[in-house]
Amino acid sequence: MQLSITLPKGTHETTIRDLLENDWLIPRKVRHFLRTRKNVLKNNQPVMFHETVIASDTVTMIFEDSDYTKPDISLGNKEAVNVLWEDEHLIIVNKAYGQKTHPNQPQESDTLLNDLAAYLAPKNQEPYVVHRLDKETSGAIVFAKHPIILPILGRLLEQKKINRYYEAEVSGIIKEKKLTIDKPIGRHRHDRRKRVVDTKKGAQARTHVSVVEVLKNTTHIKCKLDTGRTHQIRVHLESIKHPIIGDPLYNPSSTYPRLQLHAKSLHLVHPFTNEDIVVQAMPSLFEIKQ
Repeated sequence: MQLSITLPKGTHETTIRDLLENDWLIPRKVRHFLRTRKNVLKNNQPVMFHETVIASDTVTMIFEDSDYTKPDISLGNKEAVNVLWEDEHLIIVNKAYGQKTHPNQPQESDTLLNDLAAYLAPKNQEPYVVHRLDKETSGAIVFAKHPIILPILGRLLEQKKINRYYEAEVSGIIKEKKLTIDKPIGRHRHDRRKRVVDTKKGAQARTHVSVVEVLKNTTHIKCKLDTGRTHQIRVHLESIKHPIIGDPLYNPSSTYPRLQLHAKSLHLVHPFTNEDIVVQAMPSLFEIKQ
């Protein structure tokens, strides 16, 4: 695989070594092979790792097949993929309600990852999971298209630089216009499917909630995540006595046919181009008719 990246406007002068190690997170072993094979070029010329690059320089890396392990993914249905945005490095799609993000068993072939693998196969590309959405949640989700950008996107998630905004309909009336739920989340002791607020052993979790519309017995809200714990929004809203409508785990008395939770929009700055990417996963949850 060959990857050429033109450093965007605003890039500060740096060395090839620092660029690959600190900015692009190329693993040490792979950096060693790139250096010994002389497989890094600057503006189409071989370059030493101590040499510098600036904005508008093009850095090319030539990788061998053995540098990274390719994922073995069964091909699904490429026609089911709803693309919101893509380039050669990453792809953002609109996940359907009721579809798993990725397989949990080798024989599974009907997840979003399988469908993406089929969609990308003609381009000789493979999808890599960056984050996930629950099976019952629809909306925007980002995947890497090669292993080089995967750890960079992971770092952006950790640094809260991939902003994810959700919309939901919850039981009851939320009186506050805005609130922040800051409660640690851990595993349920007796049900492996569920998570609970766990103040002793749970991982930090923070959800920002704003009210969109108050209805007769329910409330339309928007949520922004500071963290990405499993079932975070569902657990947090249940913990304040406003579980999501249609949630089979945390609101079993609700008979609505689907979980009313949708990843409405996603925002990030492209790590290679500095492009500001904002996508909307339409239709809005509140426009979906059952």
